Order: sequence, then C-alpha cells, then structure tokens
Amino acid sequence: MSEPTRSRPKVGMLLFPGLNFLDLIGPHTVLAHFANVHLIWKNLNLLTVDLGVEVKPTTSMEDCPEDFDVLFVGGGPGLTEAMQDQTFLDFLADRGGRAKYVTSVCSGSMLLGAAGLLRGYKATSHWAYRDLLPLFGAVPVHQRVVIDRNRITGGGVTAGIDFGLTLLSILLGENVAKAVQLSIEYDPHPPFDAGTPEKAGPLTTQAVLAQIGPRIEKIRELANKMKFR
Repeated sequence: MSEPTRSRPKVGMLLFPGLNFLDLIGPHTVLAHFANVHLIWKNLNLLTVDLGVEVKPTTSMEDCPEDFDVLFVGGGPGLTEAMQDQTFLDFLADRGGRAKYVTSVCSGSMLLGAAGLLRGYKATSHWAYRDLLPLFGAVPVHQRVVIDRNRITGGGVTAGIDFGLTLLSILLGENVAKAVQLSIEYDPHPPFDAGTPEKAGPLTTQAVLAQIGPRIEKIRELANKMKFR
C-alpha cells in the first residue's frame, strides 16, 4: 500500500506490566501502516505483558512527545496495579488532556476513568467491566466501538481491530481503513457464536467471571475510593 500524502498521525500507546498483548497489537497492526506509533513506558527496558511476552518501549514518558493526535491505553491483568501507580495516571491525564483523540480498548477504559478522562462521556469496555464505568462518571454503552466527541473506546480484546479501523477512518478516511482491512485480511468467521455473554450462555459466562471476578471487585474497590461519580 502506498502512503497518503497527508502527514502521518502521531499515536502514543501507553504500556504497563501485565498489559493484554492483543489489546495493544490489534490496534497497533492497523494504525502502524499510516501512523507514527510511540510505545511509551517509564523507561526503555523490556516490559513483560500478559502471557510472558516482552515488549520493547520506543520512548520513555520523560522523552516522548508532549502532544499526540491519539493517546491510547489497553487493559489486562496488570490493570489494578496501573490504577494505583500515580506516575502512570498523572502521565495519562496530562497527555490525555492535550491529545486530539483519547482512546482505549477493553478494560483500558478503566484507566482512562481512573485518570479522570471519562467523566461525562459515553464509553464501552470488555463486557465484564462495562458496568463499572459509572463509577468513573462515564455512561456505559453496549457497542463494539463507542465514539463520544474525542473519546473513542473499544470493547474487549479482539475489538481492538474494529477500534483501530474505525479510528483510522476518522484520521485518514474510509478508503485508507478499507485498504488496511484488506491488507490484514480482516474477515472474521469465528468457529463458535459465543463472543458475548448473551450468545455464550450462563454456564460459560459464569466460568469466565469466576476467573476474573477478583480483579473486577478490586477495580470496584479502587474506583469507589477515587470517587469520580
């Protein structure tokens, strides 16, 4: 694919230990075709995300650009630790306060909320976390991708590709987004129709909630202490 003559958008993707790798790599795969993507952490050391995968930041918080066209954060098992990291939240609030678009995928919306960036905005999240959004002053919406002014949030994990294509169409136009979709052959036909609680049924849903329930309750506890409502 040839690059459009327009300038490449500047995208900051914030990393943290225990980040869900697919939350990051789905949007990154889409956006990196036509954007300058900065992977941001406190330093440039290898950082272990979920499943033991190591990611190399491209810039530190201290040295990264001050202004981004897009600021992005994902979710993952390290979410509760990130919510208690004041340096992380301060950076997110600072860059988010100046970014043209403030965005997240999956439970990353909890981090936007913890940084005070979702109060009064419609947003979505992973289905298991979506009902926590009002604790941060946000309005939960049951959609794959939600756009409210300059806040763009995606649903759980694999929704990152849908989110990335939606964002790319806003930044550079629908034709560019369609070309990227074709380039990565994004034409999903899952083997099972079990991608939402409504489709999966109560037994499967309860099995998943049994695994992640303690994390959800910890987020609820932290959000109540922050008192964003």
